[in-house]
This record gives sequence, structure tokens and C-alpha cells, in this order.
Amino acid sequence: MSCFKKVLLLLAIIGVNMVRESFGGDEKLRGAIDEALKCKETGETKTILFGLTGTGYFDMTAYAAYNEGRMSDSVPTDEELQPSIDALPTIPGIQE
Repeated sequence: MSCFKKVLLLLAIIGVNMVRESFGGDEKLRGAIDEALKCKETGETKTILFGLTGTGYFDMTAYAAYNEGRMSDSVPTDEELQPSIDALPTIPGIQE
């Protein structure tokens, strides 16, 4: 399930629009949803708590693109990433 689908599920369930920056790669939300689905399967009743932070300033256009079908799912290759990696500054004492 993509991070956008998870957020839209959360929005539908509890009325909170959680931005991607709030959950750092969606691990927290994924864990909460996985735990909820496990409880649904077993019939166990449980309170599930996860951290929610962030402003969403940069993610709102991403949500608009996702909802309008303008977003594609792609994983950059190592070759595509290399120019950005090469442009990172050297930090004395760390990369030596």
C-alpha cells in the first residue's frame, strides 16, 4: 500500500490528513495499519498509538498530484542518484 493510500485511509477513518513528512517514510503509519489489520483478523481489541508531527507544507502539492492521477511510482537507479551523491559536501572527520 503506497504512503498516499495509507494517509487517505487514515483520513477516511479518523479525519486527519497526515503528511508524509510526519511519519518519516511511512514506517509509523504502516506499523499502525499493519497492527490494526492483525487485530481485525484475530478479533483482538487494542489501542494503537503512533507519533504524528510535521506541517505538510511541501506535501500538499504531492497529495493533489496523487488525487488527480498525475503521480507515477518510480525508483531511481543508482546511475540517476550518483550526480546528487557526488554533489554532497565532504564533512571533515566523517568521510576520511
